[in-house]
Amino acid sequence: MDDLKLIVSPSPHIRDTETTDKMMFGVLIALLPVLAASIYFFRWDAVRLVLLSAGAAIATEAIFQRLRKQPIRVGDGSALVTGVLLGLIVPPSLPSWMVILGAVFAIAIGKQVFGGLGQNPFNPALVGRAILSVSFAAAMTTWTAPLLDGVTAATPLLRGSANIPDLFFGTVAGSLGETSALAILLGGIYLFYKGYLDYRIPVGIFASVTILSLVAGQSVPFHLLAGSLLFGAIFMATDPVTTPITKAGRWVFGIGVGLIVMLIRIWGSYPEGVTFAILLMNAATPLINRWTRPRIYGQGVKTSE
Repeated sequence: MDDLKLIVSPSPHIRDTETTDKMMFGVLIALLPVLAASIYFFRWDAVRLVLLSAGAAIATEAIFQRLRKQPIRVGDGSALVTGVLLGLIVPPSLPSWMVILGAVFAIAIGKQVFGGLGQNPFNPALVGRAILSVSFAAAMTTWTAPLLDGVTAATPLLRGSANIPDLFFGTVAGSLGETSALAILLGGIYLFYKGYLDYRIPVGIFASVTILSLVAGQSVPFHLLAGSLLFGAIFMATDPVTTPITKAGRWVFGIGVGLIVMLIRIWGSYPEGVTFAILLMNAATPLINRWTRPRIYGQGVKTSE
């Protein structure tokens, strides 16, 4: 017993081998099928927008970290992931300078003003998309048909209908990375396999969308596969920084996103509501964490005197 030495240190006492770098590059690997599909369907526009968005995001992150006299940590991949995600959720015909501006806003307004990685309350890529949507509405709602350079076309949500096989494989108009459900699902399976995706949020989204679709008498497969719902549910709503940390809270978050999306789609004047639904639920995340916080062991237990 005399040789026993106790080491007192702050938590956490159990550490995982996963790092931010591994997680971010794991997300990039999951995005490879989506990126490949976007390049196949939209050719060089996909390459142009994703590269410009990623480069602008990395540069903005480095500049802000330098101005704040912090170590330059762009190698952790977080800015790269934000840039790639933003590039995949914009129309193929978006001008180059707009996607660069969106990436700058995504990092500067969506992330760095709050203190950087891990402190941002909103998904940075969606912040960039929201700013572009309200600032350049015409450009953000101009779509081109896949495999046909420069030919404009309406998205399935604007038309109100589409063939399910077209939605599944991606031969429809839409944002670069949001048309192919097959590619998105392949990425989602990889994220789930690596443990980076909590099934509760996407399942909650799909469940609420399914129920409201049935109540409204509309096609369930159409609402699940059309627009940005699938991409948002798998790659955006599952962001660990901006979503609840409790298991019950993640169910609440997912169900809330699905409800808001369907309210906008069915009764709103805007054809798609995934971006705004996730951002609104991001804002509610602190309250959800508070309401669903598990009771401390022994708290509220009355003892007999």
